[in-house]
Amino acid sequence: MPTRRHSYDRPAAGGLITTATATSLRGLDLQALDQRALQSTDRIIALVRAEHLGLPTPCRAWTLRELLQHLVSENRGFAANAVMQTDLSVWTSGELGDDPYRTYRESAAMVTQAFSAHDIYERRIKVREFGVFDGRIALGMHFVDYLVHGWDVAKAIGVDPGLDEELSKVALAIAMRWPYDRPDAAFEPRCELSENAPVGDQLVAYLGRSPAWPE
Repeated sequence: MPTRRHSYDRPAAGGLITTATATSLRGLDLQALDQRALQSTDRIIALVRAEHLGLPTPCRAWTLRELLQHLVSENRGFAANAVMQTDLSVWTSGELGDDPYRTYRESAAMVTQAFSAHDIYERRIKVREFGVFDGRIALGMHFVDYLVHGWDVAKAIGVDPGLDEELSKVALAIAMRWPYDRPDAAFEPRCELSENAPVGDQLVAYLGRSPAWPE
């Protein structure tokens, strides 16, 4: 991941995609949206077998094992920092153990509990090396991350990602607020794609994936 600080709370300049525009996070039930993204990704990770762990993923720097470690680490990091600011080591603590799916579910339960706080939107949450953000922005970051990484896992193991259209529209609108100065391990520069493409394809293309991966 990059070490520079990004401005995740303002729209990026320019934009290829016109079917969704950068939107305010106000009024969105980000707690519910994040839960739906976690559930979507959960059903895909449940299909992962031991022999899948060495497979490549659309995150070119990571095998599937490394992607799952990232997902576990991020859940733990967001959960810990929603309560108090911790050092950066929590964000790389995602050892999978003997049962990667169980480990992932445990981390998802941790972040679900942390994000269920009644005042989560008003809290200030440190997110990795990127900075400290309002809880609403942090939830938006987590939501997009887990929805798209669920797609990555599905592609890696050869199953239909089944991206929800409503979730994809909201995730795309949030992602369009993010800066373009990628790549990093999770999100590469956006791929060129017709604005008439399905919104799920637009979302993953905006975050640097070819919808036809691995072609």
